[in-house]
Amino acid sequence: MTYLTVLGKTVDEAIAKAINELQTTREKLSYRVIEKPQKGFLGIIGSKPAKIEAYVLPDPVELAQTFLEETISLIGHEATITKTVSDKHVLFELASSDDVGRLIGRRGQTLESLEYLTNLVCNRGEQSYTRLELDIGNYRERRKQTLEQLALRVANKVKDSKQPLPLEPMNALERKLVHETIKSVHGVVTESKGKGGNRHIVVLPVK
Repeated sequence: MTYLTVLGKTVDEAIAKAINELQTTREKLSYRVIEKPQKGFLGIIGSKPAKIEAYVLPDPVELAQTFLEETISLIGHEATITKTVSDKHVLFELASSDDVGRLIGRRGQTLESLEYLTNLVCNRGEQSYTRLELDIGNYRERRKQTLEQLALRVANKVKDSKQPLPLEPMNALERKLVHETIKSVHGVVTESKGKGGNRHIVVLPVK
């Protein structure tokens, strides 16, 4: 990180100079005022300019990618990361010749944890929030299809048997997907039960 000391007649002028010299924007500039401007005798003799120390804020997405690469390496894996950027959304797609099951984890828990930590690194500054998503081997889409099929299968079973059935614990996004999928099945309803890692959906017949 390059720090630059800049002088100006006013703090605003010093900031403008720093932006120009660092070739950045006001949103990406961080600075601290070292000395405020002081007027001298008769406004001329002994006057002192404003002095600031400024630097360009690191790109949060680049920081997040570096963190992700280093974390995967510490786990003992080698993976290439492809970045796709859209409006306030970034997708990191991981590709590895190693056993990707270790990076995905049981029910995707390892992948979810990596995504959570990477989001924390990306959004710990004061810049606007950027949502990051991680995927590997098209796991997200395959998991989505599996959950939709499971939800419909269980819903139809409950509809026929008139007996409630619980599903395995899931994260909030997966529970939302199941709730939405089962809405299309008449004669059954869903509700979430449990806390924390045991939060799960129960499919019930309509009374």
